[in-house]
Amino acid sequence: MKRAFWTAIPVAMIASVGLMGSALAAGDAAAGKAKSATCAGCHGADGEGKAPNPPLAGKKEDEFAQAMKDYKSGKRANPIMKSISAPLNDTDIANLAAYYASLKK
Repeated sequence: MKRAFWTAIPVAMIASVGLMGSALAAGDAAAGKAKSATCAGCHGADGEGKAPNPPLAGKKEDEFAQAMKDYKSGKRANPIMKSISAPLNDTDIANLAAYYASLKK
């Protein structure tokens, strides 16, 4: 009985730490808005999209973040987006993703 009790505590602690880590990984929409000026030139002031560039407003955070990381790495070939994404760190990308996800399509 004692063994089960001591085994359960570390598992519960690990699970709660994992959940906190996920919450901390979420972006800051306000910081993303402050960083979005470069995006606005091609994607609109509110991420509404400007032909031929797609809208960013309402895009899911994980999809936006993955796309930016793919542009940055060169996995998605687009020289303009590669140069724009190059200086962004993971926090910048998460913040931008949170900002655009917070906007209505």
